[in-house]
Amino acid sequence: MAKAKKKTVVKAKKTVKKKPVAKAKKAVKVKTKRKAPAKFMAPLKVSSELAEVVGKGPMPRTEVTKKLWAYIKKKKLQDEKNRRNINPDDALAKVFGSKKSINMFQMTKLVNKHLS
Repeated sequence: MAKAKKKTVVKAKKTVKKKPVAKAKKAVKVKTKRKAPAKFMAPLKVSSELAEVVGKGPMPRTEVTKKLWAYIKKKKLQDEKNRRNINPDDALAKVFGSKKSINMFQMTKLVNKHLS
């Protein structure tokens, strides 16, 4: 018995005409009103205990955090083994409320009590 050959049908591919690409329009800058600064950038009153460490005057939270870290690094108060922990000196102990080692993530929570 002879096997019958199957015919393969090749369909003709349709050519699709591409639409011409439109030229991009030049971006026009629109002047908008200036937005108010974010809440975390608003100057806050600093307590007297915290002012001993970061300085006097109202300042935003971000500035307080920067100055705290500058103080911690200057006095070498980070724990040598676990750099996340801070070993407070007398001035920082007043701010944190204890002389125990404090995690850097707890630091902002404790400092917020001294900002209003």
